[in-house]
Amino acid sequence: MSFTQLDPPLPVHVEGKGKGYAFAVIDYGQEHNLIWVTGLSDSGEIWCAPNPLVRLEANWTMGRKVPHAPDWADAVARTKPS
Repeated sequence: MSFTQLDPPLPVHVEGKGKGYAFAVIDYGQEHNLIWVTGLSDSGEIWCAPNPLVRLEANWTMGRKVPHAPDWADAVARTKPS
């Protein structure tokens, strides 16, 4: 297991929770999703979100458009092992 602090934090969107800044990543190894430790902008809550639910914010300068957000139930289903 490794814990990596991000410096600077990354602006992200956590599906089903909203916008925020990821300030750390937890890696439990090859059999698990990365876990993004994110402070949410609207509520101030801190959530640990699995990799399939985290998207980078759009960035016009970098040419990154807003991704299509899948349905919340579909996104959660992708985080469960087969």
